[in-house]
Amino acid sequence: MKNTIILFLLGIILSTLSACLVIENKHTALPPGSWRAVLELDPKMITPNKKGEPLPEKMNLKFEEVAGGELPFNFEVTYKNETDFYIEIINGEERILVEDIVYGRDRSTGDDTIRIDFPIYDAHFSGKFEEGVLAGDWVVRNKENYRIPFVARHGKDHRFTNLKKTPMTDLSGKWEVNFSLEDDPYPAIGSFKQNGNHLEGTFMTETGDYRFLEGTIQDNKMYLSCFDGSHAFLFEGKILNNDEIIGSFRSGKHYKTTWNAKRNPDASLPDPDSLTKIVDGQENFNFSFKNANGQLISLKDKQYQGKAKIIQILGTWCPNCRDETTFLVDYFKKNPNEKVEIIAIAFEKHRDQTKAFEAIKRYKEKFNMDYEILLGGSSSKKEASEKLPFLNQVISYPTLLFLDQNNQVQRIHTGFNGPATDVYETFKKDFEKTVQEITDFSS
Repeated sequence: MKNTIILFLLGIILSTLSACLVIENKHTALPPGSWRAVLELDPKMITPNKKGEPLPEKMNLKFEEVAGGELPFNFEVTYKNETDFYIEIINGEERILVEDIVYGRDRSTGDDTIRIDFPIYDAHFSGKFEEGVLAGDWVVRNKENYRIPFVARHGKDHRFTNLKKTPMTDLSGKWEVNFSLEDDPYPAIGSFKQNGNHLEGTFMTETGDYRFLEGTIQDNKMYLSCFDGSHAFLFEGKILNNDEIIGSFRSGKHYKTTWNAKRNPDASLPDPDSLTKIVDGQENFNFSFKNANGQLISLKDKQYQGKAKIIQILGTWCPNCRDETTFLVDYFKKNPNEKVEIIAIAFEKHRDQTKAFEAIKRYKEKFNMDYEILLGGSSSKKEASEKLPFLNQVISYPTLLFLDQNNQVQRIHTGFNGPATDVYETFKKDFEKTVQEITDFSS
């Protein structure tokens, strides 16, 4: 009887204790599932207001639905088994796979630490993890002393806010946009898709698009953001009426400007094939640059003789270049063509040649490029123009040159509006047509 009572009491105690226990994450690192991350931008770091025009702070743009200076994005953690996991960063329809992750314990403090690397962009997250919160810094190594604090929380899947304020209007459609109102304005096209409070879209410029943006519309305010490992974009806007928006744009902590937009289904930009030109008398040209192995590559090399060429001017740090490289690699994997060769010329943020060569080597390996990527020099467009004197100017990374078998330029396409835009399908068709034209010769 006595033993029965003791066992009964022990059962009650164990039952009570189990109700108070929190089951720990069975995995060795970050818990799987949804995460919400926030980059904590420095609100004081903005571009000089050279012309004295009103910046967002002076335009009565108060964004009360969200915390000021925070750029949010979402990611998911997925485990292959109990120890190996990967991350997918989410921007609208886009998912960016990240597998370069190191997880461990700091012996000096006992803290769980993590490093999430973006090798092709020469950037990483490093932080500490405790009880569903990951905190640390996003570091861009090819910029001097560039780091932004971040905090990520497990189990959160909203982007900007959980609020559901009735939208003032539906922003779906095409908008005529002007950026940098206070300095040197440049045109763009906004293309948005709205479903209730959820908002997706992008901005297209003459030199490329701002990729997949995702956010929300709350009453008369709109919010969009994007993070891809290299660039962090934050757009905030005030809807004045059904056809007008004013707002602010931030790129990381280093750049801030204003923009306005008017609804215009016929909005357009200059033809990307008309922006960069060959200097008179330079129609037939050559160049020589080194690859990551130190080998000097020239159009005079035997490999390129008697073939059409596609010259890709890029930077490994450039998201639009990444989209274009993905397209080129995929296209020629599906459509092999012995009559055409591709050569990429990279202009890099690193002025140290050793680091620059390391960057292009990582890029080539990451994208499984079966064509040469050469180091042209610094990412300065002025310096790039000097290295490629046969062009009137280099105004965009990326830029594509199409050459026939005699090295005569048949087409130059400036910039790249990629899969986030509604002109991407048109580009693909035009690209295929151009390849057919420059390879229309006897073997």
